[in-house]
Amino acid sequence: MGEQAVPILMYHAVSAEPSDAARTLSVTPEAFAEQMAVVADLGLTPIGTAELASRWRDGRPLPARPVLITFDDGYEGVHRHALPVLAGHGFPATLFVSTGWLRGPSGTGGAPDTMLDWDQVRDLAAAGVEIGGHSHTHPQLDQLPDDALRRELILCKEIVSDRLGAVPASFAYPYGYSSRRVREAVRETGYAQALAVGNGLARRRQGPYALRRVTVRRGTGAEEFQRLVEGRAITRTFARDLALTKGYALVRRARQVRRKAIRSRV
Repeated sequence: MGEQAVPILMYHAVSAEPSDAARTLSVTPEAFAEQMAVVADLGLTPIGTAELASRWRDGRPLPARPVLITFDDGYEGVHRHALPVLAGHGFPATLFVSTGWLRGPSGTGGAPDTMLDWDQVRDLAAAGVEIGGHSHTHPQLDQLPDDALRRELILCKEIVSDRLGAVPASFAYPYGYSSRRVREAVRETGYAQALAVGNGLARRRQGPYALRRVTVRRGTGAEEFQRLVEGRAITRTFARDLALTKGYALVRRARQVRRKAIRSRV
């Protein structure tokens, strides 16, 4: 019997009229409602990120047909449109917030669309949505020097803890980018687990700091969504994305080498 694989769905904006910057990685409110109905009709069991990692860490069995519903960044539509649907089904979910993008005194600007404010984040937390970290200003963490990397991780964790009165246990890498150095910094900051992208199913052997997710976007049709949550034809579905990711990874590693060389000469 093979190792159990778990689909972790990665959402961003839920909006009828997203900004141009957020459009590709958005879904309409109607599509989100239909997708959650599919999850219910298939008899899947949504669980939180911390619960999945904890069960794998302790060796406890997972519930029948588990699936994770996650949102990145902190778009306002997660509160306006997604929360009522989740609550109607009794589904848990995880929201990873970039604290500098949220509306409020810690905001830095630069968000791609209308974002949540902290009252809305508290509403989500009170409704059972796990709130995780997603850095402060949403940079490519693996391109940052050590001090800036740790500042992004620590500031995000401290702001979430201060605003919600609970320390975030889970983290998601902005853009899905990480490295061994980034994963170690996330662990040292106190996050117990972290999610990447990878457009593959999550498995215990990936380790708690590199769990894969599958992207749900505006072009995800009903049949494709059902394949994702059933874990079918994942590689074929994301073949183009995976090819582009591999090519870009080579470019990014070259950039890192150049930056290290420049810093060593300074």
